[in-house]
Amino acid sequence: MAASSRSAREAKRRVQQMEGKRELRREQDKRRKRDNLLAAGAGTAAVVVALVLQLTVFSSNPSEEEFTAAQAGLQSPSASATPSVSPTNGENIPKPETAAGKTFTGELKLNSGTLGIELDGTTAPQAAAVFKSLADQNFYNGLSCHRLTTAETFGVLQCGSKSGNGSSDPAYTWGPLENTPPDNSYPAGTIAVARTGGNANGNDTQFFIVYKDTVIPADAAGGYTVVGKVTSGLDVVTGIAAAGLKPGDNATDGAPAEPVTIDSFSLK
Repeated sequence: MAASSRSAREAKRRVQQMEGKRELRREQDKRRKRDNLLAAGAGTAAVVVALVLQLTVFSSNPSEEEFTAAQAGLQSPSASATPSVSPTNGENIPKPETAAGKTFTGELKLNSGTLGIELDGTTAPQAAAVFKSLADQNFYNGLSCHRLTTAETFGVLQCGSKSGNGSSDPAYTWGPLENTPPDNSYPAGTIAVARTGGNANGNDTQFFIVYKDTVIPADAAGGYTVVGKVTSGLDVVTGIAAAGLKPGDNATDGAPAEPVTIDSFSLK
């Protein structure tokens, strides 16, 4: 009877050990699944952040918040003069041959003053051809400079949106990127082409004037085409910047305090 009791206790102990091992394996499996979910979540978050940076429509240079995020460690490719996708310019986009090797000079007359302008058809023939064509058609007359940035190392005035609010014009998009700064630096006086973020063929009618040395991180497509420079009157833009932003806008990125409109844009 005693032997039978000991056997029963031993059998019960073995069963308990087996149950303990099963429970341990179940806990380990749960922990592995939980860890895998956390890893997947972290990976998904990284992808989402990358997509936000790549798919945000700048119709232009990036915002101050995007600039700060890029500086915080989000990686993007170096600027490149070669687009990732071949341009599919429509018939309404002038051919680069019309500007290749040429220098165009002229004036950008704003309601607050006049800037001397020079466009370089040698380093950016497609962009120079586009802006020469638009200027010749008086496209810019009456349009606004809707955006001003006033951060310490990010100072630009953006102009030329057909809608007036910075939206890109889907009927007038073109590429490729040309003459993009390899170090992401845009010196004061630079005139560069605004575009949709992450799209090397997302240039349209908009441009931005850099009024103080500025750093703009490249995105997935590259940098921003430098098409020319201000040869005189940059103080007109610094004066616009000194007046500040429209009340209620972001502290360093918004509409100019006083509306800025283009009276005319002429090139020869």
